[in-house]
Formats: sequence, C-alpha cells, structure tokens
Amino acid sequence: MNTMLLKMYVKLQNLMDREEGQDLVEYALLIALIAFGATTAMKGLATGISTAFSNISTQLGTSIT
Repeated sequence: MNTMLLKMYVKLQNLMDREEGQDLVEYALLIALIAFGATTAMKGLATGISTAFSNISTQLGTSIT
C-alpha cells in the first residue's frame, strides 16, 4: 500500500514539474486578453459611429426641410 502511494506521489510530482504546456496556456491567456480588449474597443467605436450618423441624419433632415 505504501509503495503504491509513493508511486502515485512521484507521478504527481513529475506532472507538476513538467513545463511543456505552459507556453500554450500563456499564449491562450494573451489571446483571450487581446480579444477582450478588442471587443471592448469595438463597442465604444460602434457607439461613437452611431452617434455620428444620428447627428448627420438630424442635420440633413433640418437642412432639407
């Protein structure tokens, strides 16, 4: 029983010491952060464009009549 627990402990330590997948996780987090920032920026840009077109529409409406 003790040898089985010791073997499991050694395997767990080996898994924790491996750094092979670390770069992939870091890149995924970086891409997620960039995507979140781009989404936030696009929402702000969309609001600004909508406001600009509303102002243009209002000014054209008053100029035509």
